[in-house]
Amino acid sequence: MGERIGIVGVGRMGSNIARRLKDCGFTIAAVNDVNVDAAKSLAHELGAPYYSELPQVTKHADVIITVVSDDKAMKHIFHDTGSLLARAKGRLFINCATVSPDTHVKIEHWAEQHEAMTLEACMASSITQARNGTLYLMCGGKLEAFNRAKPILDRLSITNRYIGSAGTAAQVKALVNMVMNINTAALAEGMGLAESLGINLSMLREVFSQTGASSRVLETDGEDMQNHEHSCHFSAEHAAKDCGIAVKLSEEIGLKLPLARTTQKQFERMKALDLGHLDKSGVAEMTFKHGKYHTLRQADDDKES
Repeated sequence: MGERIGIVGVGRMGSNIARRLKDCGFTIAAVNDVNVDAAKSLAHELGAPYYSELPQVTKHADVIITVVSDDKAMKHIFHDTGSLLARAKGRLFINCATVSPDTHVKIEHWAEQHEAMTLEACMASSITQARNGTLYLMCGGKLEAFNRAKPILDRLSITNRYIGSAGTAAQVKALVNMVMNINTAALAEGMGLAESLGINLSMLREVFSQTGASSRVLETDGEDMQNHEHSCHFSAEHAAKDCGIAVKLSEEIGLKLPLARTTQKQFERMKALDLGHLDKSGVAEMTFKHGKYHTLRQADDDKES
């Protein structure tokens, strides 16, 4: 079907995007990841070629979807020696990672120097939605790039929202995740206080759901907090990174965001205690009096004081 697809970055989101597109009839023409075993395994599963060198991905694909971890990884695959841009003329790069807006702007500039196009397609969704093609995507870049990408994005999402020029979708995504992460930390504190007061948490969640305390985070994280179950859908490490992007944006324009800063510190503390691999709902373990990691946090607080 249509253009050949390359996938760079086959973590939980990237691998399920690849599976979804394969199911929809697209040709997965190239797979690459720094985790060679994961890339080879996915390539074998999909009957697709694995390439260890990034220029080979670009050579064999018309559209390359990237889902990598951070700004450093994005700059590596687009700007270091042997990057994706080595054979990039006429190619479209759809970049789904949550990275800083400035990075998306730089990558668009670098791609244009090689007669290629880029589009940021920022995801506000989960692993399951990636697999089922029900992502919510916020897109930024040239309108021409968005229109070319749309037949692919339509198979991945229920909504493709074109935000504007390069960097603008990343700004909106940073705000989405900032507010989500603040809500997560706030819910953990509310439920942690309730636990200490001896309030039934199942009853509390029902009350929250019918009042001004209701939120999407309550739906996704409330029960997990109560049950101390933090299988990773959106990691604490990513929550810290995303809050950091928003805080940096605020610093650049001289706006103070005390809640975002405090929330970032909560998730950074989880990372410092080697808990960054937990789902963001795991922040409750730092707050609940009987949480698994409350004593670790208390010890950390004592050091700071």
